[in-house]
Amino acid sequence: MDPSEFLRDGRVSVSDETYAVCLTDREYPDAFATVRDADEPTVVVDQRRVDDATASSVEPGWARLTFEMDLPFELVGFLGVVASALAEVDVSVFVISAYATDHVFVKRTDLPAAVERLEELGCVVAD
Repeated sequence: MDPSEFLRDGRVSVSDETYAVCLTDREYPDAFATVRDADEPTVVVDQRRVDDATASSVEPGWARLTFEMDLPFELVGFLGVVASALAEVDVSVFVISAYATDHVFVKRTDLPAAVERLEELGCVVAD
């Protein structure tokens, strides 16, 4: 499978929320995502809900781009193409993959450049 086939006319939605990526042991029941590993419990949450007193590190200001398509497990290189394309325009990414959908977080300040680059790849980006 060719990742460009999924990008061409693929729908990408932009979140209204601005997120913070937090290193914290605190539970955020309404977090977008919680990743627990042995060393870095990470929470991605609407940044208006962050309690700096319980987070040892907070990286605010992220917009979520959701690739509104079912991405099969057999698809090789999809995120590589997206990350490389965004790197070409100096946009850093933070990625979370769900079962069949990928979410790429970019700094809100980089959102216009990210949207423009994704549209150049053939994506249809909608707010």
